[in-house]
Amino acid sequence: MTEQSRMDPELLSMVLDTLSKLEKEKLTLETKLEMDRTGEFPLDLIRFMLGPEVALHLIFIPEEFGGLGAGATEIAVISEKMAKMDLAVATSFLAICLGMDPIRVGATPEQKEKWIRKVADEALIVAYGVTEPEAGSNVQALKTKAERVLDDTGRVKGYRLNGQKQFITNGGVAALYTILAETPEGPSFFVVEAGTEGLFAGKHEDKHGIRASNTCPLSLDDLYVPAENLIGGAEGQGLKQANQVFGYTRLMVATFGLGGGMAALEKSTAYARERIQFGSPLVEKQGYTHQLLVPGAVQLEAARAHIEKTARRLDSGEEDLQVEGSIAKYFATEAGDAAANRAIQALGGYGYIREFEVEKIKRDIKITTIFEGTSEIQRSIISTFRLRETVRSKGRFYLDMAERLDKLPEQCGAGFLARAIRVLNEIILSARKHKLTRSQYVMFLMADMMTWCEVAEAMCHKAGTHPGDGRSVEYMQAAARLFARESATKVYVNGLKIAQGYEEKIGEVLPMLKDLELSEVMISVLEDMDRVAAELTK
Repeated sequence: MTEQSRMDPELLSMVLDTLSKLEKEKLTLETKLEMDRTGEFPLDLIRFMLGPEVALHLIFIPEEFGGLGAGATEIAVISEKMAKMDLAVATSFLAICLGMDPIRVGATPEQKEKWIRKVADEALIVAYGVTEPEAGSNVQALKTKAERVLDDTGRVKGYRLNGQKQFITNGGVAALYTILAETPEGPSFFVVEAGTEGLFAGKHEDKHGIRASNTCPLSLDDLYVPAENLIGGAEGQGLKQANQVFGYTRLMVATFGLGGGMAALEKSTAYARERIQFGSPLVEKQGYTHQLLVPGAVQLEAARAHIEKTARRLDSGEEDLQVEGSIAKYFATEAGDAAANRAIQALGGYGYIREFEVEKIKRDIKITTIFEGTSEIQRSIISTFRLRETVRSKGRFYLDMAERLDKLPEQCGAGFLARAIRVLNEIILSARKHKLTRSQYVMFLMADMMTWCEVAEAMCHKAGTHPGDGRSVEYMQAAARLFARESATKVYVNGLKIAQGYEEKIGEVLPMLKDLELSEVMISVLEDMDRVAAELTK
């Protein structure tokens, strides 16, 4: 993907306006609550959204196949907007994009012309058939088999697929599936059309959240697929194709965490303006604003900065951004989940009642920390690959990051974040030297430090170069300072756990942690919280 493939700004504005109109007319609160209550897939609504009047699926499709040619940046903005509207509906649309991704990155030119254009022209619902009952997030533990079927000359004319798929979004309503199966040469994706003999969709799952999205198991019983439906025309490319899109698809899930979290935060803020408690509105009480609004607002703003940065890199043609996608997905979804939880607390008893919606948002947003790889899987990916990169670069990966921060204005918290990142670098190298990286828990502690620091770096750069999305420069800088402090604290606390937990091996880290000087870092923290709260609630 290149910068030239980016959507025209006016066209993006039109898409966002269309979504606003759709929400007002077709996705009222009453409609969303009824969809959630019944747990039934709103086929008529989805058909309308795919139909010629709206045609939202075209945002995922390149211009050469009749689409709108949106880049990662625009799809992130649109996905956040859709998630704020309703996460169940947004999930159904992301699944269309996800289902097409193996074709987009791995198909032959002829296959792309056939299948991507078919999705564009016929507005097909697509499903991504990878997850299995016993494999969960481990794509490599694949049990679905694809046995070659030979013609009279011994050439492969097709495949017989047998196996089970689990938790397939759009599984019971899709017209087209991309299914991962084990061939003699390794995992491979196949395109399968609905109605093909041997493909059976199971019962729609009765879920905790995103209840209106269709989720069901698939059974493959001697399902015959012609050889021309093997994506890429060669066996054994499936894991490579899946990995190629993880940086992109996990970024989209990150926007769902951001969008859901923002919906919860906005409802909490609106409630606080109206609710009078002990003679004054809740927006005037620090126990409410500083405890229940500001932390979420800061984390979500930081999540957006990292999402924007990663999307720009994808749009400029960078590859191998799987770790950046994992960081975005892990941080944004956990931040969104926490914001939704605070929203229930913020509304008190009303937060527990369905008609105020925040309890639905909380139930919906939880899945974002699970699908496309759980938060624990993301932490494993982040720590493993960042450890590898730190060692390979002899520490320069994080040192270069700190040096870039040194060039930013001090007002955005870059100074103490740079100090924290230098300490993080030493913790990583010391932990590896003393073989503490064999401990999965130590790796998880390091993943959190890495994640918070890299998200904070994106936030500091955004605050240090321009204001953000309707917020004042002062607001952005205060939010950046607050999150930089949070990240420095994360390095201190997690570093202390590692150093003290194995003091006889890694006591050398303790002086570095003391050099962070957290007492200095915390100067004016309450003033910054006041500043964020004042603009957030005005």
